[in-house]
Amino acid sequence: MDVKKIVLLVGALIIAAVTAFMAKSMFTGAAAPQAVAAPVAPQGPEVLVATRVLPVGTIIDAEAFRYQPWPEGLVQDAYFPRGEGGVDPSSLIGTVVRTEISAGQPVTRGALIRPGERGFLAAALGPGMRAVSVAVSETSGVAGFVFPGDRVDIVLSQEVEGGGDGAPLRVSETIIRNIRVLAVDQRINARDAEGNQVARNTSTVTFEATPRIAEKIAVAQRVGSLSLSLRSLADNTAELERAIAAGEVSVPEGEDPRAERSMLLAVANRPMDGPSTYTVGADVSRFQRSTVPARVSNNDSAPSANGAGPVGVDGQPAGPVVRVARGNNVTVVPVGAR
Repeated sequence: MDVKKIVLLVGALIIAAVTAFMAKSMFTGAAAPQAVAAPVAPQGPEVLVATRVLPVGTIIDAEAFRYQPWPEGLVQDAYFPRGEGGVDPSSLIGTVVRTEISAGQPVTRGALIRPGERGFLAAALGPGMRAVSVAVSETSGVAGFVFPGDRVDIVLSQEVEGGGDGAPLRVSETIIRNIRVLAVDQRINARDAEGNQVARNTSTVTFEATPRIAEKIAVAQRVGSLSLSLRSLADNTAELERAIAAGEVSVPEGEDPRAERSMLLAVANRPMDGPSTYTVGADVSRFQRSTVPARVSNNDSAPSANGAGPVGVDGQPAGPVVRVARGNNVTVVPVGAR
């Protein structure tokens, strides 16, 4: 082979080897790139906004609002900003919505009314509703475990007297279902300084009722004694199914989730005074009555004028009689009388 070609071939191999070595050194020796966080643009001020739709009369709780960044140029004096110039969010718990607040809308000072302010209870009432108070004891008031915002059933207990000499009929019946508690005594928020709900013995409970239900409660307090039965939060679905089966609500056509949710809320938030359930004394004890004592008729109980026996409605003796004549004096003696 030509010596010149051999020299050129060896030189090419050497150059290739040097190039490969340099490329390897460059890729393996280079340091890994460091991740650098992108600069965060400064956020505007944060204000309190509603986390859900808050209709008129809603009692504010801790889950009703949250802080959210808001454009600085759109922040108004009526908003509740975070930090200096703002308020402690816990101080707003227990206030009542005076004007409806949409989800995501800033909460304004004029939209809330605090306990003790003029018109507070009226703002807590829904449209067309009334406030009615009921006197309760430690036992009839569920030992103080009824709080504002809860829903309860009202049970009437009474004794029904009859016309006989037997014991009266003792009966209790649920006259109102799913009625909303507005206030307990003069408090609409049963929380301590740390924000925890605390059970307290109460003497009065104020409810949100329709005008007709308010009338029924007023009469029921004169008829007998009232007790409260606390409802479970899971009763709304069962109540909706019962209302649909009874034809009290109409199911919307189609599968519109918003329409179904609106119907559910309407039923869940409505007090009901429909057909009541009842329990009589005989259902509890075999020694109690199951019916009202029967009235004794005049023929069976009214004595005669001379005390000898029962008389009829017109004052004459009832049943067979014997007339005894002594000269011109005639005496009517009932048979069996002494």
